[in-house]
Amino acid sequence: MRSTPLLSLVALFGALAGALPAQAQQAFPATLAGHAALPARSFIDAPADAPASLKTSGKYTAADGRREDRLESMAGSSYLSAKGVPKPTGISLPFAAQPVQGFSGIKAMKDGSFWVLSDNGYGSKANSADAMLMFHQVQPDWQAGSVKRLRTYFLHDPDRKIPFLIVNEGTTQRYLTGADLDIESMQFIGEHVWFGDELGPYLVQTDRQGKVLALYETQVDGKVVRSPDHYAVGTPATPGAFSTPVRRSRGFEGMAASKDGRFLYPLLEGPLWNEAAKQWEHKDGREFLRVLEFDVAKGEWTGRSWKYALELNGNNIGDFNMIDADTGLIIERDNGEGEADTACNGPARPDCQNVPAKFKRVYKISLKDADAEGFVRKIGYIDLLDIQDPQGVAKVGGRNGRFSFPFVTIEDVDVVDAEHIVVANDNNLPYSSGRRLGRNDDNEFILLRVPEFLAAR
Repeated sequence: MRSTPLLSLVALFGALAGALPAQAQQAFPATLAGHAALPARSFIDAPADAPASLKTSGKYTAADGRREDRLESMAGSSYLSAKGVPKPTGISLPFAAQPVQGFSGIKAMKDGSFWVLSDNGYGSKANSADAMLMFHQVQPDWQAGSVKRLRTYFLHDPDRKIPFLIVNEGTTQRYLTGADLDIESMQFIGEHVWFGDELGPYLVQTDRQGKVLALYETQVDGKVVRSPDHYAVGTPATPGAFSTPVRRSRGFEGMAASKDGRFLYPLLEGPLWNEAAKQWEHKDGREFLRVLEFDVAKGEWTGRSWKYALELNGNNIGDFNMIDADTGLIIERDNGEGEADTACNGPARPDCQNVPAKFKRVYKISLKDADAEGFVRKIGYIDLLDIQDPQGVAKVGGRNGRFSFPFVTIEDVDVVDAEHIVVANDNNLPYSSGRRLGRNDDNEFILLRVPEFLAAR
C-alpha cells in the first residue's frame, strides 16, 4: 500500500535519442476473459493466541498519530485527494477485525486458485502497528464474479529470526505487523515462501505457514543498501545523509523467481541514490530501477543485476513475475486514480489535485536481451486502461465493448497459461476510490486473454 505524495503525471520522457537502448513501444491487444472481486469489506479475526491489540485494526491512523479505539469513527478518503477536497471512500476506521484487503503480490496455481499477500496495512510504518501481515489462497469464480478465500496464514517469528525490535516482541508467537515489515511481493520455492519487503528493504524467508526462517539485508554492487526505515538508520533527512540510497517506500515492490527456483529477482520500486553524482540513478534523463539476483540455495546475493528504464519519470512498478527462463511481466503505472470524469468530487477545479489514471501497463521484458549496460529489453505492453470486452464480461467498469482498470495501485500480475494472465489491484482500504466515487475499491481480479503478447519475442 502506497502513501507517497502525488507525483506529476506529465513528466517528460527525457532525451530518448541518447545512449539508452530503443524501447519497444508495440501495444498488444488484451481481451477480458474473466472478472471477479472480493468485497472491500472482507475481514478475518486475528488468531486466538494473538495479543489483544490485534483484535482490532486501524487504531493508529489518525492524522495526529493519537490512538483511536472507537470503531469506525474515522472516515476514510482517497490518499490522492487534495487536502481541501477530500474524496471519501465510504468506509471508516478502526475495524473490529483484520481486513483481508491490500493484495500486493500474486502466484497462480495449477488448480485455478491464486496465492495473494496483504501488504503492510495503512500505508506507512508509523500507522500500521495493529495491521497483521498475512497471505491467502483465494479462488475466483469467473462466471459468478466472486472470490472465495480458502485459507490464510499470518507471518510470525517465534524463533526470533528478525534481528530488530518488533511490535509484539515480548509475546510467544511474535506476530508481525505493518510496523515491522512492508511485504509487497511473494514467491513459493519448495517448502518455503519468500517475501520482498519495502522497509529495509529485506528478503524474508518463511515456511508454508508463515513462520519466519531467515531475514536477509539487501546488497547492491557488494554494499548493503538501506532505506530510511531500515532498523539501523536514524531519523532520515536528505538523501544519502544516513547512507540510505533507497527512498522510503521504494524497496522491493516486485520480486520474480527463476522457473527452476534457483534465483530470486527482487525489483526496487525507485531508483537508487548515486552519492558521487548527488542524484537518483538515471540515464539520458530517464530514471531506472535495479533488478537484483539472489541465490536461494546459498542465501547470498550474486552481485548480478539488471536495469529497468521507466517510461515516465515518477512512475512506479507494481509486480514482477517470470513467464519463462528469459522473459517476464512487469506492471508499470502512474499515480493517477479513476477515469477522467470521476477523478474528483464534482467538476474539475484548480484546487483538485487528484488526477485520473493515464498510464497503467503490463510490460513484457527480456533479461537475456539486456544490453551491455544491463538495461533489459522491453518487448511490448498491454494497456490496462484499454481492454477489449466484446462479450460484456466486465461486472463493473465496462463501456461500449471496452474495459478499464483505473486503480492507483495495480500490484499483481502472473501468467495463468499460454494465452492468459491474471491482474489484480491493491485496494488500499480505506484509501482508494478509483472505480466509483464515494466507494472504496474492491479487490478486483481480471483474467486477460493475451496470446500475441505472451508469444512475442
